[in-house]
Amino acid sequence: MKNVYVVRHCKAEGQEPGAKLTEAGAAQAEQLAQFLIRKDIDSIISSPFERAYRTIAPLAEGLGIEVELDERLVERTLSGSDHPDWRDMLMRAYEDLDLSYEGGESSNAAMDRAVGVVEKALNSGHRNVVLVSHGNLISLLLKHYDNRIGFREWEALTNPDVFQLRFIEDKPNIRRIWAD
Repeated sequence: MKNVYVVRHCKAEGQEPGAKLTEAGAAQAEQLAQFLIRKDIDSIISSPFERAYRTIAPLAEGLGIEVELDERLVERTLSGSDHPDWRDMLMRAYEDLDLSYEGGESSNAAMDRAVGVVEKALNSGHRNVVLVSHGNLISLLLKHYDNRIGFREWEALTNPDVFQLRFIEDKPNIRRIWAD
């Protein structure tokens, strides 16, 4: 049996790649480390975005584990430009997984890259792996394993959030284990 703990980053100052954690987010990262330290974590893979890496840094330091950065865990780009109706656009992208807006990435493309990281983790020989990413990408990853997950579940995510994917065979049992 293998466990993949999928972590959404803590509260941040913005959405750009270099956005730092807020003061509350830094405190959340410490709480998250205390929560996960009992899970026998033996590998950590993170989005290279500052807010993701800083979310998991206290755990990595506490365990003496180096964080592997993986570009496949960056947030999904919905569109190459800002739109006031971006939430409606995102909802449509959950209904049509191949929908791709100009300058953006389809849900299926984003999902495939996230699943690739999970498969790498499962084949790594590690038993308890933490993946740190972003809300939209995480919801798409979870949707890959449970098609009932969609826009509403994305809306319900918190910063931070943690899901345990327990793999006994190919399909995991998914459980939200973070209580905000």
